[in-house]
Amino acid sequence: PMNMHDASAAISTVNLTKRYGEFTALSEASISVPLGTIYGFLGPNGAGKTTTIRLLMGFITATSGEARIFGHDCWQDGLAARAELGFLVTADALYSDMSGLSQLDYAAKLSKREPVLRDQLLDALELSRDALKRKLGSYSKGMRQKLALIVAMQHDPALLILDEPTDGLDPLIQRNFEDFLISLRDQGRTIFMSSHDL
Repeated sequence: PMNMHDASAAISTVNLTKRYGEFTALSEASISVPLGTIYGFLGPNGAGKTTTIRLLMGFITATSGEARIFGHDCWQDGLAARAELGFLVTADALYSDMSGLSQLDYAAKLSKREPVLRDQLLDALELSRDALKRKLGSYSKGMRQKLALIVAMQHDPALLILDEPTDGLDPLIQRNFEDFLISLRDQGRTIFMSSHDL
């Protein structure tokens, strides 16, 4: 395993470990995600993918090891680490009493960046402008997933962290979405994407 960080990496972890009592959720994970790549973080359910992402996001702290985003420590310098980040929240974390449009506008305000990719994403994911007028409580699972993806990506972040992004999307929309990610990568963005679908 690596024992030092790759300074040029978008994401770098060294011996990242998370234990809950006797249970080890993640054991000595050392990864390096090059800038301007789509990095598939693959493994079966229970392999530690979501734990790794929660550590990168600073939602939990590591038992041991280190994690950096763009060279910034994910705990000691978390705000700087996540300043250029787009993160896919679980669809049920969205506000069901807000309209789709209100949710997108609220997310844009939080990011402090213009939603420059919103229209392209609405087209690629085939989420209609009419649907945006409705409250999220009326959305299907697939529609909520589409909205969560747009929330994560509309401000064109330098790094996307996407946990199971195509969950609930039909195959044609999945293909459109993958094409969109490729176009972002070609513009120098980095995409870190987990999946259990090998």
